[in-house]
Amino acid sequence: MNEILPGERCTTMAEVRAGVDALDRELVALLRRRFDYMDAAARIKPARSAVRDEARKARVIAQARDAAERLGLPGVTIAAMWETLVEASIDYELAAFDAR
Repeated sequence: MNEILPGERCTTMAEVRAGVDALDRELVALLRRRFDYMDAAARIKPARSAVRDEARKARVIAQARDAAERLGLPGVTIAAMWETLVEASIDYELAAFDAR
């Protein structure tokens, strides 16, 4: 397999695409780890009603937005992505809670 170059060293679209594909695989692996925590939460929480925590959700999204902005990324876009991620995590945790 070819070496994955950092974005600033890419000179062809093939190199860019290889880098993006490699990062996507890493992101999916990180999401697996995140959802493992949802499995743990579903196991630990005493009641299904404890799964959805709007205050926690707002903090998680705000933290992601702030971290993104510190890195020069568009905070509004990252917050929207995190909204989707957190809602997917809640859905996953509810299903895990119901399955136990």
